[in-house]
Amino acid sequence: MEENSKVMEKTKLDFKDSMYATGRRKTSIAKIWLKKGTGIIFVNGKNFQDYFTSDTHKMQILRPFEIIDQATQYDVRCQVVGGGHTGQAGAMVHGISRALLKFDENFKPTLRKEKLTTRDSRAVERKKPGRAKARRSFQFSKR
Repeated sequence: MEENSKVMEKTKLDFKDSMYATGRRKTSIAKIWLKKGTGIIFVNGKNFQDYFTSDTHKMQILRPFEIIDQATQYDVRCQVVGGGHTGQAGAMVHGISRALLKFDENFKPTLRKEKLTTRDSRAVERKKPGRAKARRSFQFSKR
């Protein structure tokens, strides 16, 4: 544990001249600070490789950078709150895309074509009274 904190101290990044954007997905909110750099991504103080265990989430987060062919050009610091890992990864993608647009408006057509700048508004439907779940009824019995 002590070695990990030393590594974090060495890789502390200065995000004073960065672009800020907010991304949202389901019940997750991601605050993104993006700046020119070497491709380091921190999520809640950890490297994103350590924070996200699923390979699909890791690929999903790197997708905006791969689409614009600048995978190692930007450093990201992210604060994620709420939801699970899938929602958090989606919120990060949305926030990174919005921050990239603040750097260069020319990315807009390519990111928009991949639907990364649009907020995915799908969320869990609320449970209704008299139902088992949102739409499922209780099992019917005649007797």
